[in-house]
Amino acid sequence: MANAKASTNGRAAGSRTTRPGRRPRPAPGLDGPGLDGPGDEAGLGDIADPLLAESGSARIEWAQRSMPVLESLRQRFTATGPFAGLTVAACLNVTAETAILVRALRAGGASVSLAASNPLSTQDDVAAALATRHGIAVFARAGVDRPTYYRHIEQALTVAPDLVVDDGCDLVNTLHTQRPDLLPGVRGGCESTTTGVIRLRRMAAEGALRFPVVAANDTATRRLVDSTFGTGQSVLDGILRATNTLLAGKTVVVAGFGPSGRGVADRARGLGAEVIVTEIDPVRALEAVLRGFRVLPMAAAAPAAHLFITVTGSTEVISAEHLAVMRDGAILANAGHFDVEIDVRALTDLAVAVQRDLRPHVDSFELPDGRRLLLLAEGRVVNLVAAEGHPAQAMDLSFGVQALALAWLAGHADQLPPAVHEVPGPIDAEAARLELAAIGTQLDSLTPAQAAYRESWRLGS
Repeated sequence: MANAKASTNGRAAGSRTTRPGRRPRPAPGLDGPGLDGPGDEAGLGDIADPLLAESGSARIEWAQRSMPVLESLRQRFTATGPFAGLTVAACLNVTAETAILVRALRAGGASVSLAASNPLSTQDDVAAALATRHGIAVFARAGVDRPTYYRHIEQALTVAPDLVVDDGCDLVNTLHTQRPDLLPGVRGGCESTTTGVIRLRRMAAEGALRFPVVAANDTATRRLVDSTFGTGQSVLDGILRATNTLLAGKTVVVAGFGPSGRGVADRARGLGAEVIVTEIDPVRALEAVLRGFRVLPMAAAAPAAHLFITVTGSTEVISAEHLAVMRDGAILANAGHFDVEIDVRALTDLAVAVQRDLRPHVDSFELPDGRRLLLLAEGRVVNLVAAEGHPAQAMDLSFGVQALALAWLAGHADQLPPAVHEVPGPIDAEAARLELAAIGTQLDSLTPAQAAYRESWRLGS
């Protein structure tokens, strides 16, 4: 994984401004506040400041207003206790929406430890509220460096979990590579990202995966609400907050036309941009063409665009050869899971000067010919770094599927082989029904005659 936190390459003479209200990022190789900070002294894990709990609680309460599915599940779990006596280790974005999920697991009887899946998305006040007011062992501080990120994951695993919840497979990977002694006690897990599911399937294919994992990401409701609509809206929100640019009349390249890329492309076009799609999958490329988008290789699209958004889950989607031909002022944003889709190391090596924080979450890289390329969010997920991630309502349905899948797994893990398993269809449908009920939408139901017609092959047309 490329380290997007590198500042300059030694040749650069960058400058840096600290914006009011923004905590400076630790320099590479430094941890910032250490394990002997106030959070650790209070036995709360590793958090930035317990005194932020009041602000975090207010943020959590605001998110709860838009998350009726998880609220109904919290009440159900309180009554049924599906996680009674179980320990859950989670690696997720530490945000207010995640707090609602974690509280539901706690209500179901789970003991929970939580590490951050993205240091730049961590909301320190939410971490403080979870640690001091909700009994969660939280290992998360905004802006920590790479070694601390992995140390936090290892600390979250010291509880010897029965179940794990992952966002990108780093926690599962750490279990298998750094803490294999804990594997016999792990009954199963859930994965919530496309990238993570891809990695898990590779582990399973090689016979390395030691417990069953449910692909909570791979459901119809999640692809529709979370990926297409949630990502589509929140990515553009993050880009606009960071740059305050006018998209109307601009050329935007969207790399990847899966459920998330489709949402990003649709929203960019809705704001008046000309959208070019890059793809490796012929079926998705055909769909993009039929939806009215131009499809080009990245090498052909690179000189033409004002804004590039990667949504692939792959590595070096934008590489040195593409950076070399981009126009002055081109904006680079990543909406995939990890900070590897834009080759930040290559960009740093090409630059003769780097200006950090030109605006909050905007770094300017000056190339030898005077062109400047603008990197958002250090190449990390722009909607979580420069904005607040998906709207709470989108995360409500996504986390609702995850909570239901984890409860199902708690009761069925012993019957499942070590592999990647799909979410049972009834769980997906139940989450959708809960959401529809919460927004006051009613469904039709089959009549007895219609049900009989569907179930019998003997009835003709």
